[in-house]
Amino acid sequence: MLIPAEYRLINGSWLDVVPACLYRARANNHARQLARADWLIRDRSSGSYIATMQASHVHFLNRSPAPQQRLDAVGELLAAADGSVTHLPLSDLAPLHAELDFDADAYCQQSGLSAVPEPVQLEYAGRDCFRRPLWLVYDAAKAWTRMRTAAEADGVRIQAISGYRSVHYQMGIFRRKIARGIALHDILSVNAAPGFSEHHSGRAIDIGTPGEPAAQECFENTPAFSWLNRNAAAFGFRISYPRGNAHGISYEPWHWFWIGSNQS
Repeated sequence: MLIPAEYRLINGSWLDVVPACLYRARANNHARQLARADWLIRDRSSGSYIATMQASHVHFLNRSPAPQQRLDAVGELLAAADGSVTHLPLSDLAPLHAELDFDADAYCQQSGLSAVPEPVQLEYAGRDCFRRPLWLVYDAAKAWTRMRTAAEADGVRIQAISGYRSVHYQMGIFRRKIARGIALHDILSVNAAPGFSEHHSGRAIDIGTPGEPAAQECFENTPAFSWLNRNAAAFGFRISYPRGNAHGISYEPWHWFWIGSNQS
């Protein structure tokens, strides 16, 4: 049984489960059920709410065309909570790459990037600047909290723009850009391919500062960026995509990756 006091996100192959208290109902007829629930179960691909769970009772929010399949998927989530499996299989990427007509092997060779497995469990690290729950792996979450506190003690405010992003979230970015007529090659110069983003690891965080636009190059001119350049390494963070990086990704002064430190 899952323990509500543990603020975790638990990933399954096509569902995930999150603490219900961190999320708002999207439909009036779901509000009461969500308010009483310990956990919220979602579709990883669409983000839609599938069911709630209170103690060991699962309540599906909509009629399911395949109830046994969904119950089996919920059982998978409960089994994942014991920590015996740490990451989702990379084989789940194949259908997404086929949809994009994307050659993963060629991309690895050209970009120098490797596929990034998604953690089965992530920890709640507060909220980002858009008031969304921020999810990171446990040690990265602790390091982020310490770094933000240290910056504030120096009179500098840093805030999270985003942390963990699923493969499906990344795929949504590509679908929306392709629908606007942007070529896949051009998208890949700005966004890592689905399955290759550091955000999948739960160790990457986009960082901003109040009063500045999120995820823009002008962040490099802020006191927050200067502070990060001087201090982030002490907390285990490094910038991933400096100017002229070998991966061919545009300069991202806001994107930092936790590689670990003695303080962790």
